[in-house]
Amino acid sequence: MTATETLNKEAEELKEQVISWRRYLHQNPELSFREEKTAQFVYETLVSFGNLAVSRPTEKSVMARLIGSEPGTVLAMRADMDALPIMEENTFDFVSKNPGVMHACGHDGHTAMLLGAAKLLSSKKDQIKGEVRFLFQHAEEVVPGGAEEMVQAGVMDGVDMVIGTHLWSTMEFGTVGICSGPMMAATDTFWLTVIGKGGHAALPHETIDSIAIAALVVTSLQHIVSRNADPLDNLVLSVTQFIGGTTHNVIPDAVEICGTVRSFDKDLRAAVPGLMERVIKGITEAHGASYEFKYEFGNYPVINDPEVTKLIEEVVVETLGQEWVEHMRPIMGGEDFSAFQQKAPGCFFFVPAGNKEKGITYPHHHPRFTVDEDALEVGVKMFVNAARKIVMENKENCER
Repeated sequence: MTATETLNKEAEELKEQVISWRRYLHQNPELSFREEKTAQFVYETLVSFGNLAVSRPTEKSVMARLIGSEPGTVLAMRADMDALPIMEENTFDFVSKNPGVMHACGHDGHTAMLLGAAKLLSSKKDQIKGEVRFLFQHAEEVVPGGAEEMVQAGVMDGVDMVIGTHLWSTMEFGTVGICSGPMMAATDTFWLTVIGKGGHAALPHETIDSIAIAALVVTSLQHIVSRNADPLDNLVLSVTQFIGGTTHNVIPDAVEICGTVRSFDKDLRAAVPGLMERVIKGITEAHGASYEFKYEFGNYPVINDPEVTKLIEEVVVETLGQEWVEHMRPIMGGEDFSAFQQKAPGCFFFVPAGNKEKGITYPHHHPRFTVDEDALEVGVKMFVNAARKIVMENKENCER
């Protein structure tokens, strides 16, 4: 039996345990920066495996280090742990016990998969040439998130490469999604208040109509994407909140607008706030209004290192077969895994977890979101076989 076959068999034997962990975590979700019980559960579970140096780099995160018998590559693996402020509508027997809080993005599965990998690899300490560092991150769902906080705490010091994965319900189970280079976008946020002069809706000439002016701003902001950005550059500008007015016959003094900007190119990203303010300033001044504008840069884009991505693709082929490789297009969603990639080359890959035959079709952040639990075994196999290739075989082409 080859090393890959042995690891796959051991991962299959852990499947029910990993599912059990996932269901426990699903029943006990905690919001970003409130992962007290989750982190303690992860900490105690890791300690029980033995051979791991387990620590709490920040108050709500956990790190475990599996230090091998010989020097070599330091490989970090990351899973996120936080849940979302959503009231769950699923009916299975392990629904959330915390009203208004739900694992609606798969982080319960991510944590369970990395726990499975840590348990399996902890028994192979003598085969490790280098180190495997297991990072259990808090607060992925907010900006600024927990990844940057963990980086500041030193979890990436000495790391040669980093990998992570995301269960993805809108892709059908049976492949692993790989994307070299830009994969997920930078996530920036803006807030705008258009300030006019309120008054009676029947006498609009006596007002400075903040509703009408703000509507013009929203429409005109779309010209930044269509007329100020290179069509070959990925850019999304979405207004997601438009708040103003209290009743049918009153023009309000002000309208509040909020939204998000997604991009990959750093120069375009830096230019967007100025382009937006030029539009906002021109329209508001032309109509006698004023404005307040705030722009906040969020997570970096996830840019997968070509060499590390090639290694992960090889792991897919060796572990699951060539037919499991799915070359993905980039998506404009964001992920603060990118903070770890600022410190070491890395690869973020997807494990599809949708299954139409099982009725698992709801998107992420939906009250009825769930995953095909068969995907958990795939995630464990990917983690442990990445470790096999990078820090157990420690082939020359894996050293950086």
